Amino acid sequence: MNAAAAPYAVTEQNSRGRQFAEPPHPYRSGFERDRDRVIHSAAFRRLEGKTQVFTTGLNDHYRTRLTHSIEVAQIGRTIARALNLNESLTEAVCLAHDLGHAPFGHTGETVLNKLTKAAGGFEHNKQALRIVDLIEHPYPNFQGLNLMFETRLGLAKHSSPYDNPEADSDWPQNPSLEGQIADIADRIAYNCHDLEDGIRSRLINEDPLKELALYQQAVDKIHIDRIDDYVIRRTRLSKTIMDILVSDAIETSQRNLADAKIKSLRQVMEYPQHLIDISESAHHSLKQLEDFLMRNMYLHPNLKETAEKVQTWLSTLFANLCEHPEKMPHYYQKMIDTQTLQRTVCDYLSGMTDRYCLQLINDITP
Repeated sequence: MNAAAAPYAVTEQNSRGRQFAEPPHPYRSGFERDRDRVIHSAAFRRLEGKTQVFTTGLNDHYRTRLTHSIEVAQIGRTIARALNLNESLTEAVCLAHDLGHAPFGHTGETVLNKLTKAAGGFEHNKQALRIVDLIEHPYPNFQGLNLMFETRLGLAKHSSPYDNPEADSDWPQNPSLEGQIADIADRIAYNCHDLEDGIRSRLINEDPLKELALYQQAVDKIHIDRIDDYVIRRTRLSKTIMDILVSDAIETSQRNLADAKIKSLRQVMEYPQHLIDISESAHHSLKQLEDFLMRNMYLHPNLKETAEKVQTWLSTLFANLCEHPEKMPHYYQKMIDTQTLQRTVCDYLSGMTDRYCLQLINDITP
């Protein structure tokens, strides 16, 4: 926690605490403990084997869900520190925000959502909450990780162009500012590192990038067009765009907080919109980059071919496990006593790494 925290930052004093009371730790705050509980969770470790854009194992340099989450946390802490907010809470939400992702990226999520429509569907933000509240079980006295309310709130309300949480009266209107930081840090991180990975993979040609406003800003800032080395150029391009957007987020958020005359955490949660944001011009430039990545990378034939295979893999495995639930670990078999078979199979499948999922497919497919 910053030495001079802003009055609207989350603190030990204004937090709603944990569902199950625990004695304080002698040298770690509740939010530092949340961060550490996330890092030490099995679900967090498995993010190393889950697709960000490129299926894991194709190249040691492409991002995975794990490295993405670490990059989000780095950006988040930078913004939180500049705004005198709770860095540990910010880091905890950033590190945990993708715990609920299925194997094989957004394609895996789409497939699982279709397969479980009758059981309520699948959405990775809700699944992240299920993981920290129910599925992880390292403690003898309660299920889940027993995270602080504000950490859980950041997961429940996580939003981006690809994440739109449903309205739920059980939660406040907004997450804390620290939770809002996780949202913008996520958006900045995946656009910048996906751009870098796209250039690395040769799915993206550099020439069309020159039409993007953010590319031109990078030219103006560090003369990216004068760098001859291909590796250095793509890396500096990504990091410069990141720096431009993070700086904009800090300055815009400072103005928003001043203009709204925010003085307390309660005001943050009741405010009609997010206060942590980027400027209108930055939104326009970032949306331009996002549209470019969608056309030239995410919808590239090479990636679409893999998506079609994922549909077959997950559908086959889901049907097989529903028919033979005894193939699941004992812990998941016991869960069938308190929830539907489909939901239990979904919990098991969604937690798998790409490679473990493929291993099971090979085991059950003649």
